Amino acid sequence: MKSKMYQLFEEKRSVHVLYSYDGMKQYIEHVVAFIQQGILAGDYVILIENERIYPMIQSELIRLLNKDQLEFVHFVNNLDFYFSSGSYHPPAITNYFNNIVQPYVDNKILFRSWAHVEWSSMEEPLYLIEDFEKIVDEAVHTHQFPLICAYEGHKMPDYLISILMETHPYVLFKGDIIISEQYQPLKDIK
Repeated sequence: MKSKMYQLFEEKRSVHVLYSYDGMKQYIEHVVAFIQQGILAGDYVILIENERIYPMIQSELIRLLNKDQLEFVHFVNNLDFYFSSGSYHPPAITNYFNNIVQPYVDNKILFRSWAHVEWSSMEEPLYLIEDFEKIVDEAVHTHQFPLICAYEGHKMPDYLISILMETHPYVLFKGDIIISEQYQPLKDIK
């Protein structure tokens, strides 16, 4: 799956991508391809994923990668990641993320990340997701790494879709990358 997206990752490190998925089979194919391409490019991969889904991804990776290559994958439980403070709290999530990436940054090790974003209910205040995605967009540019934020499509209300299109400069759509025309550049983000 060598597409425009992977060419973009090679040419430009600071790439923040929205992926709205429908269906687990396609989701697993995309995340596995992302990890495999990253490792082949020499990057470590920080996979922020649901612990129920991770074994499916891991079994595919075991089939495709050797033992040394598998060492490049750093699994982070997404429930621990997003709810480390007991609720979806952007400053706590940012802290958690910084602790994960700091060793890579300090040692000048190239990495990329895939984050499966989930929340317990639609009662969660969606403005928190907007705040967090703005912080993440800034981190992508500061630390210069590719990041895909995966959201389950049918669970996203229109309001959230609008927020995500404004906070992600790129969208993974039908296996390839498109530019979000609604994206609000960093200069507008405080």
